[in-house]
Amino acid sequence: MIKHFDCILFDADETLFEFDAYRGLKKMFAQYGVSFSGDDYQDYQALNRPLWEAYQRHEIDAEQLKIQRFDLWAQKINVPASTLNEQFLIAMADICQPLPGAKALLQAMVPHVKMGIITNGFTDLLHARLASTGLAHYFQVLTISEQFGLAKPAAAIFHHTLSQFPGCSPERTLMIGDTPESDIAGGINAGMKTCWLDHGDKQLPDTVKPDWQVPTLTALHALLL
Repeated sequence: MIKHFDCILFDADETLFEFDAYRGLKKMFAQYGVSFSGDDYQDYQALNRPLWEAYQRHEIDAEQLKIQRFDLWAQKINVPASTLNEQFLIAMADICQPLPGAKALLQAMVPHVKMGIITNGFTDLLHARLASTGLAHYFQVLTISEQFGLAKPAAAIFHHTLSQFPGCSPERTLMIGDTPESDIAGGINAGMKTCWLDHGDKQLPDTVKPDWQVPTLTALHALLL
């Protein structure tokens, strides 16, 4: 099936890389003598998730998200929220691993298509993860919402990415991601084909209809090649 595409775009978190936020937070808070519990994580996510949703609706910017998600902890342990965010991103880069099958998939695809990443994540973290995992050389284009100023699912961030691939049209581009509301809806909005990487932890909205659905990158490998 790969012959039907000139360009393939990936999300980053939980599409190419594991994203274990609980482990990263535990590692970060341990530096401050804090034993970060499961209940602490639930409280953090109760604040963090709505902030990410607001970010994707362009109601707040990346800097506001970074700071506001750590405001309560900053007050609790008397460490600036900006410092906590910085240390969290460092911890997440330290523990980063590619998802199973990622390297084999990229290695098999690189002779056939151009590849890029579109992420709503943060610039420093993405570059650190690509460097630590050895995946950087597979991608010609990296589009990071923090730099672009709009987040997925805005069609503009997909069109901007594709404009950097000469000769690639939306119709011959595949967008792969694990989040229906941003990755798949955004790819559809931009006129691309889409494949949902379904880890079994998210619901597919009735209004979002990917062209393909796979449970793992190994299954995607088999589908494409």
